[in-house]
Amino acid sequence: MKNRTIIKRQKLDNAGATSGEANDPKGQNRDIKITVKFLARSIPVTLSQDLMIRDLKSLLQPLTDLHPRSQKLICKGRVLLDTMTLRASEVPNGAKVLLIIASQGLMKPQVPVTKTMLEHWKASGVVALSEGNYETIPGMVWACGPSARVLVLMNNNIREVPAQLGFLSSLQKLFLNANALFDESISWEALVSLKNLKVLSLDQNYLTTLPSALGTVTSLRELHVANNRLTSLPIEIGLLTQLQVLGVNNNRISIIPACVGDCNSLIEVNLSSNLLSELPETFGNLRDLKVLHISNNGLKSLPSTLFKMCLQLSTLDLDNTEITMDLLRQFEGWESFDERRRLKHSKQLDFRILSSAKVDEGDEGADKN
Repeated sequence: MKNRTIIKRQKLDNAGATSGEANDPKGQNRDIKITVKFLARSIPVTLSQDLMIRDLKSLLQPLTDLHPRSQKLICKGRVLLDTMTLRASEVPNGAKVLLIIASQGLMKPQVPVTKTMLEHWKASGVVALSEGNYETIPGMVWACGPSARVLVLMNNNIREVPAQLGFLSSLQKLFLNANALFDESISWEALVSLKNLKVLSLDQNYLTTLPSALGTVTSLRELHVANNRLTSLPIEIGLLTQLQVLGVNNNRISIIPACVGDCNSLIEVNLSSNLLSELPETFGNLRDLKVLHISNNGLKSLPSTLFKMCLQLSTLDLDNTEITMDLLRQFEGWESFDERRRLKHSKQLDFRILSSAKVDEGDEGADKN
């Protein structure tokens, strides 16, 4: 993890514009025009710089008859990643983007589910069906019942999480990253009935809200909802007192509820790439907090007791905010934090050097042999 605490002298606002451009609201959210080159065609497109690459692919689908998984977009010799925005991908106004057919992304038949797989799932407790080209969760999954402890369905095209999810009453970890899930396509009633659930990962979907009922899943240790379209967090998140990791980066959140300070088990929080202008003072209640990522936001200051009360904090990522070194030095507890940060960085550097030396010794021994 990064240990950077200071921003480049040319400060950037949360949208990536220079400070001069930040004074112009239109400059922050201006549309850009690009030309998509596909076969012998040139397709002009006008769109927001904050549009995700995967959403651009969805826009191009009816124009090219290519499923998003069959598209590979290239700009300036670099492949554009689905999970990044046009701005983060450094696609400028007037850019030419090459669209080619990605052979590995061509639609493939669904991976068949067999009775042998079911027997293995029941024996191991792990149901692994990533990258199986599923649009629905195979019905045989529900036959695992309370035997299933882990359900992994990442990188599919699943459009619904039905009420049958409640059949997996012993489920502890649920991974639904990179699918096609919307708010209404998830049976939240079934999900919150999983009283043993410790890890919930819904990264890279199309969620705009989280239900208040999520606060009843008090067993949660990790909640990952990065790269969605969330505009807020429910106040009931404060009920998750056992939550240790919260990842809500790359959303559209402008306010963090003060009750997040009640999540007093939090160790790592990632709020990067949102629309935050401030953090609640209650962050000082997070005594176990070690890692805080808040880069790419419109923050100009920090909670006054952050360094004084969060005595475990050693990683703070402030890239592309308006927070300066002069401001940081004014906070009570800054010196102690800076010492912890430097010590951690030194240990990581020592570890890298030691690891490199071991590799060199191995290479030298191989040469002698």
